[in-house]
Amino acid sequence: MTDPHAFQGVIGTTLSDSRPWWPKPPVGLADKPNIVMVVLDDTGWSDFGCFGSEINTPSIDSLAAAGLRYNNFHVTPLCSPTRASLLTGRNHHSLGMRFLADADTGFPNSRGCVRQDVPMLPAILREEGYGTYLAGKWHLTPLHEITPAGPYQNWPLSRGFDKFYGFLDGCTDQYSPELVRDNQPIEPPEDPGYHLSEGLADRAITFMKDHVTYRPDSPFYLQFALGATHAPFQAPREYIEKYIPVFGKGWDATRSERLERQKKLGVIPQDTVLTEASDSVRPWNDLGAEEREVFTHLQAAFAGFLEHADTQIGRLLSTLETLGLRENTIVLVMSDNGASREGGPTGDVDVNAPYSGVHRPASDQLELLPEVGGPMGPAHYPEGWAMAGNTPFRRYKQFLDLGGVRAPLVVSWPSGLKDVGGVRSQFAHAIDITPTLLDLADIDLPNEFDGASLSATMANAQADTPRATQFWEMLGHRGIWHDGWKAVTEHKYGEDYSKDNWRLYECATDFSESINVARKFPKKLDELKALWWNQADRVGAFPLDDRTLYELLTARGPSGLINRKEIVLRPGQSHVPFASAIAGSDRAMTVNAFLKGFRSGDEGALLSSGNVRGGYVLYIRNDLLTFEHHHLGARVVLKAEVPILDADSTVGFRLIQRDGRQATVELTCQGSRVGEADIPSVSGHLSFWGMDVGRDPVSTVSPDYQAPFAMPHQVLDRVVLHFDAGPDLEDLAELMASTE
Repeated sequence: MTDPHAFQGVIGTTLSDSRPWWPKPPVGLADKPNIVMVVLDDTGWSDFGCFGSEINTPSIDSLAAAGLRYNNFHVTPLCSPTRASLLTGRNHHSLGMRFLADADTGFPNSRGCVRQDVPMLPAILREEGYGTYLAGKWHLTPLHEITPAGPYQNWPLSRGFDKFYGFLDGCTDQYSPELVRDNQPIEPPEDPGYHLSEGLADRAITFMKDHVTYRPDSPFYLQFALGATHAPFQAPREYIEKYIPVFGKGWDATRSERLERQKKLGVIPQDTVLTEASDSVRPWNDLGAEEREVFTHLQAAFAGFLEHADTQIGRLLSTLETLGLRENTIVLVMSDNGASREGGPTGDVDVNAPYSGVHRPASDQLELLPEVGGPMGPAHYPEGWAMAGNTPFRRYKQFLDLGGVRAPLVVSWPSGLKDVGGVRSQFAHAIDITPTLLDLADIDLPNEFDGASLSATMANAQADTPRATQFWEMLGHRGIWHDGWKAVTEHKYGEDYSKDNWRLYECATDFSESINVARKFPKKLDELKALWWNQADRVGAFPLDDRTLYELLTARGPSGLINRKEIVLRPGQSHVPFASAIAGSDRAMTVNAFLKGFRSGDEGALLSSGNVRGGYVLYIRNDLLTFEHHHLGARVVLKAEVPILDADSTVGFRLIQRDGRQATVELTCQGSRVGEADIPSVSGHLSFWGMDVGRDPVSTVSPDYQAPFAMPHQVLDRVVLHFDAGPDLEDLAELMASTE
């Protein structure tokens, strides 16, 4: 095949006997549609206004009014697998993303990244002349590769994106996020009003404006992947306060009202039945007054977070209008999985509590309510609100019932869709998105896709469903949909798979999967179970693996910094990401900072971990060595008993673990103890910010100085962390499970 870029002119000895040549610009690119894919995080099926919610989502609702709603769209029950499937058109087991990017199980179906030989949507589109941009969450890079030095083969730019601005991990603080621009970690803006959703929208708008200015004859693909609405729930206070009276009715009434609203909107059949409430969720009327007050505020924080995110989507739509691009731009809005129960039974004003395994009663949170949703109130709601978010379905994220795997999908394309405001009920899945977009862009579809194009359903509400079968497996839970029937089982850890209790639903007549017909149609259930095993083999789901995260981490210790006994950090190096899993205070350790030619008056942070929400810091001020630890409102400040002398010296601290997540800290100078204090509660999740050496750069751990409070490089030579033992893999597994 002839290379279209190979030189086709003539090169002679001189210009007079030479003929120049330039490649012809691609033909037809200007007519291809732009694509904007908006992916929300942990947003329930019923949380959009156009899907029955009380929450104001006017931007998303306007897209639905001018486009289509898919009420039978499915995903995987976790974010990394869904995002991998969205961008490849393949079932996640076959990609090596059976589970989260956080874990490599040691088998091909779960390597924590997408196979390098599988092309991703942005790479395919880029080859076809598209500009490709990602603003927001990635979460397809193994944790040990999230470092300032890479390796970068699983970062966005290596997988097809031209530009990237966002975060690599699964979640982050909205006011002090760990940001990456292209392949370079950067600090969040110093603007006190900065919010991640707004910052991502700013950058996405810049991407579009730059593209139109410099590449006006080519289309673009923009992926806008918000941190919203994954915890921590954070938004400007004015977005939150108006929802406090709205949700005082509680989660049970919210479910009932949303069901009726969904029927009126025509997004569900009129005979749809509300599934039973979760056994682990107490009826709202059984809660005490303090619980109702706190839980109402936590749901208000979620609602404000979502409306604030919708406002940013509206800014993107306005930019498309201003640039004259709206007519020929395909916009999709979806969620990556169902609403999350990870806040536990009580939620918290500070999500670092449940993420630390601490479940505080409502009475302990009442005085914190004014902080909800702000920089000091990174909230998460109780699982009862997640149940309401998934109305009318059963269960949540992580499960294969509809509460985990059915997601809202809105599609708009003014120049390409005629049945505006319509609802589509054909079965669809995340693996169908890439084939659909390539089809709509008139790009030849590879044969390797598991998914199929939904373009026919966009043109015709009565079009056939493009595929007959969809397979699921997650943490041993199993499910399969085939020709309008679905079989699903919730696997119990450690039990023989043959003992799993399968349920069967006739989806054509039971929209919410509320009636188990396994006994009525035993042959149909057997047929689907056999089909499940066939599909499992086809997509590479074996071996079935129901090991806990603790067992996985024990079987193969995590790579990266957490696996080292000794770590040397030097001033001037980049921030140590939270994904390194060394930023907590839950490990016994000795820290030594080596000073060169210290002189009275030299001051600054030697080592800081975390930020204003929680963390610890070792610093020098007024010639005194000081250690501070802050977790869930408990602050410990320990100052040395004697000043540091003018000389080369070694200063530091020893953290000694006690029972019940308590610890003792000893300050040291030249190896001698110069102070001691008890820490009431240590944690592996003090905040969402990692570690810095020689400075405390963003929202400082201590209120006694201002960022960046840098120690002069000529004074601080290095900081050495020595861990007395390996990581507590059980605690690490609990942290990973609670956050994802």
